[in-house]
Amino acid sequence: MKWFRRKNEQSWEVVGCECIDPVSMIDDDDELDIVRVRDTATCGTYIFDLGKRPPQGSDYCRAVLFARQQLFQEIVKNNYNTLILESWTLTLYRKGKSHRIEVQYAGRPAHVSGKAPPVRPPPFMAVLESQHLFS
Repeated sequence: MKWFRRKNEQSWEVVGCECIDPVSMIDDDDELDIVRVRDTATCGTYIFDLGKRPPQGSDYCRAVLFARQQLFQEIVKNNYNTLILESWTLTLYRKGKSHRIEVQYAGRPAHVSGKAPPVRPPPFMAVLESQHLFS
């Protein structure tokens, strides 16, 4: 099998990447009755095309929050109601004047009986808010 590539077509160039390793989302103070935990993490990859508009800090935050929301919807389908570990990777791509954000969000699903723990923001979101990434 041969792969052909158009001569004039540019490929996506990686502008920058932020990676957050798995972080426990449960405090020692939380008194939770964890019934079951999935053996492996669940992961989702989400791509956001920004077109020719340059990305802003709020774009990164919204992309991570949306990715987490989508992953949470997936775990709920499998009868889990919380994530005990969460991690994410955000990559910014550029092709000419077009930009694209890719978020890989992963979490370790668990089922907690009774009241689920309060939903906390994704770990280390301040990394995205505190500086001009990839500029």
